Formats: sequence, structure tokens, C-alpha cells
Amino acid sequence: MTIPASSPSARADEEAVLRRLSVLDRFLPLWILAAMAAGLLIGRYLPGVQTGLDAVKVGQTSLPIALGLLLMMYPVLAKVKYEDMGHVTGDRRLLWLSIVLNWVIGPALMFTLAWVFLPDQPAFRTGLIVIGLARCIAMVLIWNDLACGDGEAAVLLVAINSLFQIVAYALLGTFYLTILPGWLGLDTQDVTFSTWEITKAVLIFLGIPLVAGYLTRRIGLRRKGRDWYESKFLPRIGPFALYGLLFTIVVMFALQGDAILSDPLSVVQIAIPLLVYFALMWSVSFFLGVRAHLGYPKTATVAFTAAGNNFELAIAVSIGVWGVTSGQALAGVIGPLIEVPALVALVYVSLWLRRRMQSSGRFDTAREVT
Repeated sequence: MTIPASSPSARADEEAVLRRLSVLDRFLPLWILAAMAAGLLIGRYLPGVQTGLDAVKVGQTSLPIALGLLLMMYPVLAKVKYEDMGHVTGDRRLLWLSIVLNWVIGPALMFTLAWVFLPDQPAFRTGLIVIGLARCIAMVLIWNDLACGDGEAAVLLVAINSLFQIVAYALLGTFYLTILPGWLGLDTQDVTFSTWEITKAVLIFLGIPLVAGYLTRRIGLRRKGRDWYESKFLPRIGPFALYGLLFTIVVMFALQGDAILSDPLSVVQIAIPLLVYFALMWSVSFFLGVRAHLGYPKTATVAFTAAGNNFELAIAVSIGVWGVTSGQALAGVIGPLIEVPALVALVYVSLWLRRRMQSSGRFDTAREVT
């Protein structure tokens, strides 16, 4: 059955959402803007710090960014009710909609926008296409959590994206950079993608926090019980997700602060198609989720998992194939700098739609229970 929007359970859910808005939550846009500004100032005026952060790497993976992402994702993944994931594994509408959005519509839309906005900038254009092929497996979990999406559905969709990424990324890269442009009479590029780089990104940015979150929940529930785990433990570790997010933003902007401030025109050129992409991809996904009658939590999850991108993988691929000083790499590093404020804004749009659609009774905002 479906819990009616006006039921006590739905009202309790809404009250719980309001209670979780701590000072950190309420002023999140302000903290994010402050983190972005701090990162830019560090990158511009403290080059020693930037050099030190950039030097701490394993291959092309920045350890400070990796640590920030792991800290950000762990509380979210420890909150997921893995024992209740049956309600999403059997939802074929959800699974097929997510696959089509992520692996058909998303790459095709980014390819189109890259050629429309950057026809005379081949390096930036290629960098955007590489971003479009890298579906999000990390930061999307916190956007989904902030938007009150379905945590179990998010983990499942991210896991599916991870498997598709390993299997299909190189094939889609060849298609969108070589085969399709050739069919259309456009410039082509011969590229070779490292399957190991793709697999490594999945293992680091999803595998580690997923295993840690799963084991934490299993051990915590078994030894202390559900009441202690959900009412005492989770509230204690919850704020660390946003601390990790803010730390990651500072590091990202610090690493690229000098490049951003010294070449603002290139930033604008790359930012415009990215902003259009995030807005269109999220809006189309949310609309299709509503039309598919998924309910708000799953609709929000579909929208954010489709709109986000795996910038860690895109940066690693761009640097590995074209070099650290290439236009492709610059597009890769600018990607998350645009994605963060864009998806934060969409979190608030999503919550606004949640309230509007609940009050109008257009669809249920609570989880569907069978």
C-alpha cells in the first residue's frame, strides 16, 4: 500500500525533516560559498599550500580529495538500511529509468552541448564529453541525502552505475569521440582509456566507504541494537558528511585557484554548457520520475544520480590521456567546481517541490510500502 500524504506517518516524516535542519544544514549554501572562497584564496595567494596538496597523490588520485570524499560518504552509507533494500531491487521502473538516463540520455546530452557551445574549442569540448561519460558514484549520495531522497535506492543506483562504468566507459568514449563524430562529419579523436583507472576510481570512491558503512551498520545493530544505532550513533557521525564536503570543496578550489583566477574566460566557456547540462538533466529526470509515479524519495534519487558526474574519474582520465596541463584536464577540474553549487541549488529546488507537491496531493512524499 501507499502511505497517504496526509497520514500521521507522512506528517511525522515532515517534522523529522525540519528537526534535522541544524545550523550547519540551514546555512549550508553560506558555508559552501565560504569554502569556495577560502579555497580560491589559498590557491591564489598561498602557492606553497597548493603545491603541498597537489604533491600528495597516488597515481593521479589526490589523497586530500579522496580523504574528504570518504569522510563525506561514510556517514551517509552508514545510515543506509541495507536490510530493507528489497523495496528498490524489485522496482523495474526505477532501475530502467536510471539506466536510460545515465547511460543513454546523459552522455548524448553532454555531447550535444559540448559541440553547440564549444565548436571551436576541441580540448574543452573533449573534456566535457569525458565528464558526461563519467556517471556519479560518490558525491551524489550526499546531495540525495540532503534532498531527503531514498538512501537505499541511491546506493543501488550508484552500484549499478559503477558496474556500467567499468564495462561501458571505454566503449562509450570511443563512440562519442571517434565513431559518432565521424558519422556526423565532425572532428574525431583516437583515444585509449585505461580500464584499471576506471576500476580504481570505483574501488576507492565507492568500495571503501560502502564496505565501511555496511560493516558499521551490521556490527552496530547486532551489538547495540537499532534504537541506540539510529538515535545516538548516527546523529553523532552525521555532521561529518558535511564537514567532509566542505573540506573537499576547499581542497578542490585550492588546487585550481590559480588556474581559475588567471583564466576566467576559459572558466566561463566551460561553465555555461555545464550549467545547462545540470539544469536540463535534473529537470528531465525529475519530470520522468514524477510521470513514472515513483514517489518523491525515489524521484529525487533518480534526478540526482542522473545529474551528477564522477569528476574524480573524469580528471584522472583527462590527465592520463592528454596531460595535466591540457584543456581536457582543465575542463575536468572545473566540472566539480560548477557541479557543487549547481547541485546544492537543485537540492533546495527539490525540497521546495517536495513541499509543493505534498500540499497539492500530486504524489506521495513518503516511501511506498508494500
